[in-house]
Amino acid sequence: MDIHIAVEGHHDLSGQIYRQLRAGILEGRLAGGTRLPSTRDLATQLGVSRKTTLDVFERLLSEGYLSARAGSGTFVADGLERLPAERSAQARAAARSRERDAAQAKAAARAQPLWEQMPDSLPLPRPSVPSPLDFIGGATDKSLFPFDVWRRCVNHALRGQARSPGTYRDAAGEQQLRLAISRYLAFNRAVSSNWEDVIVTQGAQHALDLMARITLRPGEIVAIEDPGYPPAHACFTVTGARVVPVPVDSEGLIVGKLPDKARLVYVTPSHQFPLGMPMSLERRVELLEWAQKRGAVIIEDDYDCEYRFEGRPMEPLKSLDRAGLVAYVGTFSKTIFPELRIGYLVPPASLHGPLLKARQIADCHGCTLTQTALASFMLNGDFARHLRRMHKAYAARRAVLLEHLQGDLARWFEPIVPTAGIHLAARLKGALASLGEEALVAAAREASIGLYGLAPFHHRVTPQPGLMFGYGSIAAEHIDTALTALAGILPRIAR
Repeated sequence: MDIHIAVEGHHDLSGQIYRQLRAGILEGRLAGGTRLPSTRDLATQLGVSRKTTLDVFERLLSEGYLSARAGSGTFVADGLERLPAERSAQARAAARSRERDAAQAKAAARAQPLWEQMPDSLPLPRPSVPSPLDFIGGATDKSLFPFDVWRRCVNHALRGQARSPGTYRDAAGEQQLRLAISRYLAFNRAVSSNWEDVIVTQGAQHALDLMARITLRPGEIVAIEDPGYPPAHACFTVTGARVVPVPVDSEGLIVGKLPDKARLVYVTPSHQFPLGMPMSLERRVELLEWAQKRGAVIIEDDYDCEYRFEGRPMEPLKSLDRAGLVAYVGTFSKTIFPELRIGYLVPPASLHGPLLKARQIADCHGCTLTQTALASFMLNGDFARHLRRMHKAYAARRAVLLEHLQGDLARWFEPIVPTAGIHLAARLKGALASLGEEALVAAAREASIGLYGLAPFHHRVTPQPGLMFGYGSIAAEHIDTALTALAGILPRIAR
């Protein structure tokens, strides 16, 4: 192993090396039992004579900091906890040094003020209770994923990778995956595209970031839905653009409320996030006509369109677009699981080249092993079989959820019944609306039920209190248990 030791000048070389090794041991950076390099290797690494490193090791051995094992080498001694005072003093000194360095760095290196205003983390789905009774949104049920099939796909990809040269790959993604995605979109979403049109990304968020990079200049206007997807709001904000929230109604984004000078419009027409209603066909046509008159770009985020439970599917904006203004964004986070980190983008032809340049600058390309495995998973028909199984499971969960919301919980909630997706929203009614989201969420948490309010998704419009019930990762029997328990505690907390 290499040890970071900085030797300055030509004076007291053994003393410099001794003090740094001793400090590393006392501060815990070199743990007991760590094998040190030989005196010869260390001398070569530091550019000093072997006698210098021999002197250092002999001194540390005599003081008990090191131990020599015949035939094995030299190791950091165990049991140095007997020196707590000295270790503590060294640690305090090191901490003071780090604080000084941090203060100097803060004074010297500053990010743009905009980044100081951004939240420490994006509001991505995270469980709120250590319980299976959690209605977290945007999460999937990994227990139903065919990992045995996936393992075969990964092994196949590994064998192919072992035979391929160690070179950089296409920034747009692996050809086989792009082909699989284009076929899938043509069959399932009526989005006609050649495989060359598809750009593979590290999830939908990455696609939004790339689009923002190539279309927006500081000060330009981006229109987003209100309520809407907070990570999209953050993505466009950090470009320096002016983000304008636009209200939605039962037909989706209200086109008449769009700012005239908007350069970019971000929408979720298949399953409005987070309320769930689809954008009507009339509203879709109106949005496309509005964008064509102004030369604006539309980002269509089709994040969980695969799960449709009622009604006829509407054509995506992308399939209605004749002017080349719609960038279609999809993800495998809702069909497989978020950790996969694969999404895709089908942009207007005029933006394809700039997007590839932006991708090359940002990270060159994504993980080819995962992309190749996913391509096999899709082209072999395993992805379609997985979707059919998940559709059946999610339909059953949705049915249980609606049975409660329209039955024993009907006096408390007004569900906005979606035609698709893996979550639904419900407005609070009566005394529960007066109680508010936060108090309801807190009371449910005490009963080990994870609920999530709608307020964090509103940007400007004053929200009507409500909840978002995700059913992607909660089993049907747990939905029944949780909502039966919730029905029992609501009369008490809403008094």
